[in-house]
Amino acid sequence: MSNSLKDRQAESETPASRLAAIRARINKAARAAGRDPREVTLVAVSKTFGAEDIAPLIEAGQRVFGENRVQEAAAKWPALKAAHADIELHLIGPLQTNKLAQALALFDAIHTLDRERLAAALVKARVEGAQLPRLFIQVNTGEEPQKAGIAPREADAFIARCREVHGLAIEGLMCIPPVDEEPALHFALLDKIARRNGLARLSMGMSGDFETAIALGATHVRIGSALFGSRR
Repeated sequence: MSNSLKDRQAESETPASRLAAIRARINKAARAAGRDPREVTLVAVSKTFGAEDIAPLIEAGQRVFGENRVQEAAAKWPALKAAHADIELHLIGPLQTNKLAQALALFDAIHTLDRERLAAALVKARVEGAQLPRLFIQVNTGEEPQKAGIAPREADAFIARCREVHGLAIEGLMCIPPVDEEPALHFALLDKIARRNGLARLSMGMSGDFETAIALGATHVRIGSALFGSRR
């Protein structure tokens, strides 16, 4: 099937039908792996899309969303969260320490804890009275210089420092595999690091590979284009 035909088909689908289709695929992949589908959280990645694009998915029952940039999220999510108190918002993009206060006011989970300075800033914010969101450590499984994340060989030590030195509760790990490599290898590596550190949550898998991620233990899959269509 040509890309143009796929694009036309995607445009003819409704947000509710795309959401139902993705949920069905998640359920099927989980059952094929011998897992309970309720163990897998769908994070609808709404970066670059406005409130008018997000609202139909909320109406269809989706409650967990992901954003890459704090400033973009701040422009659209406060009103949506005020109208829907049960929405969870997850930060899945890099976090600069100068945006931390704004992020803590917006996000229920941060998937991109990746350096000592950010860990220390989180502790300082907690001491000053902030309630910290759920925290995932980002691991740069491909050790790509242009990507954020802790190198796999440094992950154990960083997890230990976050827990023992900073007193942070780490919920899980996150990764973004290189686009030109087999994602299963990276998902398996993340799962291995998580298991040996007693971490139960794995944020991995996107629109093109989430079923593979589920087979390898993903608890959070980050789906954008398959739900919203082509990025603007």
